Amino acid sequence: MTTRTDKAEAPNVRRRELAEFLRSRRERITPDQVGLAHGRRRRTPGLRREEVAQLAVVGVTWYTWLEQARDIQVSAQVLDALARALRMDPSERAHLFALGGAVDPAPGELSATVTPALQAMLDHLEPFPACLQNGRYDILAYNRAFSLLMCDMDSLPREDRNCMWLAFTNDQWRAATGDLEDSTRVMVAKFRAAIAEHLAEPAWTSLQDRLMALPEFRELWDRHEVIAVSDSTKHIDNPHVGYLKLLNTSLWLAPQAGARLVSYVPEDEQTRVRLERLAAIAGTGPSLVETRDDRIPVAVRG
Repeated sequence: MTTRTDKAEAPNVRRRELAEFLRSRRERITPDQVGLAHGRRRRTPGLRREEVAQLAVVGVTWYTWLEQARDIQVSAQVLDALARALRMDPSERAHLFALGGAVDPAPGELSATVTPALQAMLDHLEPFPACLQNGRYDILAYNRAFSLLMCDMDSLPREDRNCMWLAFTNDQWRAATGDLEDSTRVMVAKFRAAIAEHLAEPAWTSLQDRLMALPEFRELWDRHEVIAVSDSTKHIDNPHVGYLKLLNTSLWLAPQAGARLVSYVPEDEQTRVRLERLAAIAGTGPSLVETRDDRIPVAVRG
């Protein structure tokens, strides 16, 4: 039974959790990561409080009180600034807003984890398609080859750049997916397994609510299947270059269910050549449309 004392203590617990979370995020970031001079006499692990305040454009005293779990009000705008300053990924950002008791003004914010170095890595993997995803299947960044692999990614609004959403709503994505029925079933099972650790996070529940409005997703969700994330072979019927047989490989950049770099490596010579053509098409922009050399259905390709 919940007592009045328990209810009165809840805000104090929330403030302490927020203070500890902010401190832990501050201590993991180096000055170099945010463009600050390291200095010779630095004893503090990660950033100093005044540096976080500077990056977030808030008062040093106010931020210090926040890390001391003082009873102060914090707005959604300030939490947004802190999330950006501390380079929080979407899951961390959602946790920050939950602890702060505020509604995230941009729950789909994705750019915090995409550093110039990661984007350069994606670009240098061409002609192999590659993207950066998080545990919710949000597509955080991608290279030119990936931009046309399943659909025209550049034409999509940021909030729709999610593999789960596209697999159920985007005609181009669905047409390119070999064995669509099995692919969507596996994806839903992986999502159900991943969301178990994020049931209280607004970004996850918001995506789930959005997907539950789709009858096809809801039918698969009600099966309660769970599958762990793993590498697999993808059969893709690309509208520009034809059939592609690709090995889907994930390089984790954070603990599983965090961000990961997903690359698509050709499993045969024909796919390798076609990926080179696809990267070339993507590099020329939308004015060039290359004619496919075949239209053989994926289902009969083996």
